[in-house]
Amino acid sequence: MLCQTATLWTLEGGLRVAFERRPGPGFAFDLRVPVGSAHDPRGQEGSAAVLEEWLFRGAGGRDSRQLQDAFDDLGVRRSGGVGPEATRTGASGLLADLPAALELVADVWTRPVLPQSDLPTLLDLARQDLESLDDSPTDLLALKSRALAFTHAPGDPGSGYAHPTSGTLDGLAQISAASLHRHLEQYGQAGSVLGIVADLPEEDVLALAQRTFAGWRSGQDVQVPARFAPGGRAHLPYPDGEQTHLTLTAPGVDPRSPDWLAWQLALTALSGGSSSRLFMAVREERGLAYSVSASPTVLGGQGFLSVYAGSTPDRAPETLQVVRAELERLSAGLSDDEFRRAHAGLSASVVFGGESLRGRAHALTRDLTLFGRVRGVSGLRAEIDALTPGQVNAFLRRYTPLQDATQVTLGPGAELQSPQRQQVQA
Repeated sequence: MLCQTATLWTLEGGLRVAFERRPGPGFAFDLRVPVGSAHDPRGQEGSAAVLEEWLFRGAGGRDSRQLQDAFDDLGVRRSGGVGPEATRTGASGLLADLPAALELVADVWTRPVLPQSDLPTLLDLARQDLESLDDSPTDLLALKSRALAFTHAPGDPGSGYAHPTSGTLDGLAQISAASLHRHLEQYGQAGSVLGIVADLPEEDVLALAQRTFAGWRSGQDVQVPARFAPGGRAHLPYPDGEQTHLTLTAPGVDPRSPDWLAWQLALTALSGGSSSRLFMAVREERGLAYSVSASPTVLGGQGFLSVYAGSTPDRAPETLQVVRAELERLSAGLSDDEFRRAHAGLSASVVFGGESLRGRAHALTRDLTLFGRVRGVSGLRAEIDALTPGQVNAFLRRYTPLQDATQVTLGPGAELQSPQRQQVQA
């Protein structure tokens, strides 16, 4: 069944655990620790990414090879990585291997070896990753977009959202074993969330979590503010590129706002499939771009809208013009047919997202972090079913993303002409 009720606990050290019982032979868990690249110390950008790699170079008395062999012997699939606001570690496999897999991950966090001899290699790998950015226009675009949209005040914790996860060349040069040991003190139970999906009694899961993470430090739970700077414009020359890439970033809806689901449904109508507004207006009707999309993101507890399109240099101005026109047209609301299709698409995404054990474990940690509660699949579908065209359109009349949107373009040639004074030809 997809509609299970999650059981929540808070362990003595502060770790929150969300468990959902799901019949079947497998398990999945996801551990979210609230320290990401935005928490990198100023001047030591890249600390979180290098540290995450370093943690897996041996743990629990095993060297790097022995640790990898231990995971492989269990046959589990590992997942995770470093994001702007958190570091995630997850695994999935056969139910009998859940205790051993969870203990291996706990060893990584509570008993890492951190061999100093491996650190130069990890720093060099991070530098190589940074150098590869020059070959990825879309990554460069996303990086410049974050740097333009999100400013960093002197008193803010961490280094903010403007640098790549891998850091900066100057920041990597300042990272040492001692600095990473100090940074590791932030990681712990405070603010961390463990989501587990398995066919086990509740009392067994609670005992397993208590036993496995009993020795983990408290750590820190500090949110880095996402200070949005409205109205910015920037162009990145990319002379060798064959495309012009563009992105718009705008304020959205906060996860705990009553308008969150109305916003999600509206974004599904805007960019949720082959009948969505952006797909039809940009690609199907005009053939301006092969790729165009709009997606929500959450930083610092706030929701933001990110819109992307890639076009040929000569058609990029019109592409930008049409994209902006579609965002402006949102305030007129959705037709009944658009609402119906977006409603069906949003409901389907909830159902399919809940079918995967790994996806559901990730959803448990995401929901507790963003919404302060776990949203069951059946309950979330009921909330979506309760939406009406009137509610969504009332929200859209108040939603004006273009008013404060930032705009970044990347490609050959000069910056695109501002489209505010142009008219879109129907």
